[in-house]
Amino acid sequence: MLTTLRARALDVAQRYSGTSDRPLPGYLVLTAGYTAMTGVLLTAARRRAGADVARIEWGDLALTAVSTYRLSRLLTKDAISSPLRAPLTRFDGAGMPGEVNDQVAPHVEGRPVLHAVAELATCPFCTGQWVATTLVAGHVLAPGVTRLVTGILTATAGAEVLHYGHAALQRLEPGHDD
Repeated sequence: MLTTLRARALDVAQRYSGTSDRPLPGYLVLTAGYTAMTGVLLTAARRRAGADVARIEWGDLALTAVSTYRLSRLLTKDAISSPLRAPLTRFDGAGMPGEVNDQVAPHVEGRPVLHAVAELATCPFCTGQWVATTLVAGHVLAPGVTRLVTGILTATAGAEVLHYGHAALQRLEPGHDD
């Protein structure tokens, strides 16, 4: 029965992927991991807050949204965090100021779980889901610490906007040479 199930799964993966090398088994492992993490966080939140899980205030949710943006970019794009991604990725050039573009490293191609993790490590949109889940759970499990963390990340995101605005204004200045 296991052999038949494996053969069917490989057939589905082949039909889905076509000529592309899509790491469907790796995606499945990451989805299972995310689901397990979410289940653990929900169980802990329910135990901590009782049967009625605490509401998250709109202000905390706004900080969490901005913090999710900033932390997901920090993890997936910032040059300073590239050593965390390096085992599974390869430098692909400069990105926005202070950021780099990475891609899945050739040595993880054909290794579905590592390939999927490498894609997660380079995609701020994908990583954002994991970050948001963790931060929202943090508001229930450790609200004071989570507000501190989201405050720092939100202030950093605000400063980033100001840096980009300043750079844009400098480019508009006549005779300015970066």
